Amino acid sequence: MGYYIELDKIPIDDYRKKLESAYLPPGRMILKDKLDERFDYFKNIGIENVKGLIQLLKKKDKFAELSKVECFSDEYLTILLRELKSTLPKPNRIDDFTEIAKDTISRLEKTGISNTANLYDKVIKKSDRQKLADSTGIKYQDILELTKLTDLSRIKWVGVTYAQMLYDLGVDTVEKVSEADPIDLHAKINHLIKEKNIFKGAIGLNDVKILIESAGELPLEIEY
Repeated sequence: MGYYIELDKIPIDDYRKKLESAYLPPGRMILKDKLDERFDYFKNIGIENVKGLIQLLKKKDKFAELSKVECFSDEYLTILLRELKSTLPKPNRIDDFTEIAKDTISRLEKTGISNTANLYDKVIKKSDRQKLADSTGIKYQDILELTKLTDLSRIKWVGVTYAQMLYDLGVDTVEKVSEADPIDLHAKINHLIKEKNIFKGAIGLNDVKILIESAGELPLEIEY
C-alpha cells in the first residue's frame, strides 16, 4: 500500500462498475456512456487493470489509434484519462498549509520532507510520529496535525484549503470522511466557508458525494 491507490490491483471490470455508479461532475458524465462496449474493447486488446489503461492512453500513438475506433472519440478518451489521473492526486506542499508554523516547515525541509507524499511513510504509526518528533524537535501534536492533513490530501481533488477545512470541522481523517453523511458534511463545509470567508461561492452537494466516495476507495494505513 502507500500514499496512492495501487492501480495495478484494480481490475478493468471493477473500474467499469465504479464509473457506472460514481458521482461525476457534469463535464465527465460522458464516461457513463457505452460503458460495456468501451470497456469490453479495452479488455479485448489486453488491458487488465487501471494502471494498464492509463499507460495505454498516455501513449500518443495508441491514443490516436483508439480515437479512430467507432465507439471512442478524442473527447471521451481525453476525459477518461483525466479521470484516471485524478486517482493519483498531486501531493500538497507542506509550506502551503498556512496554519503550520514556519519553524515546523523549516525543520521538516531540513530532513527532506516538503510535501504530503514525502511525509506519509514517516507518520503511519504512532511510533513513527514520535521518532520524527524526537529527531526534528517538532511537538508531537504538531506532527499529528500534519499527519491528518496528509491523510486528507490523499483524497481526489482535496487541495490545501479543502484539507484544512475538513480538519477544522473535525472530519480529519480519510476514514471519517468516508463515513460522513453527505448532506450534513455539505452543510458544515459551506457554513465554514461563509463564516470564515474562505472563498466566494460554495461547494456543491455532488462534489461532497464525490469526496466521500473517493475517501472510501483509499487504504486505511495510518494508526491513530
